[in-house]
Amino acid sequence: MLYPTIEELTKGQYNRYELALATAKCARLVTNEYVRQHDAAEKAQTGNKETDRPINTMIDRELRDEKAVKVAVNHLYEGRYVIEIAPEEEPVQAEAAETAEADGE
Repeated sequence: MLYPTIEELTKGQYNRYELALATAKCARLVTNEYVRQHDAAEKAQTGNKETDRPINTMIDRELRDEKAVKVAVNHLYEGRYVIEIAPEEEPVQAEAAETAEADGE
């Protein structure tokens, strides 16, 4: 059983394709944040085994312990990330016709 369900995530506003794209983009953001935190933790290490904290304790637990897609789905469900659909663009053929008219003047 998937939780949250697709219906709960889309809220009747988006189709599954848009949800999949948004989840993939959010998962990429989550992965980038994990990498950023891991790099910062590595740079904070001084090389002294007795005084240095383990790297995994310096990284956010949610990013460290969960899969990126699961974290992304939870963030979408909780509203931390919002799906924004770009307004539909005019067809390319209409733009080409306008350009031809402008050149003919």
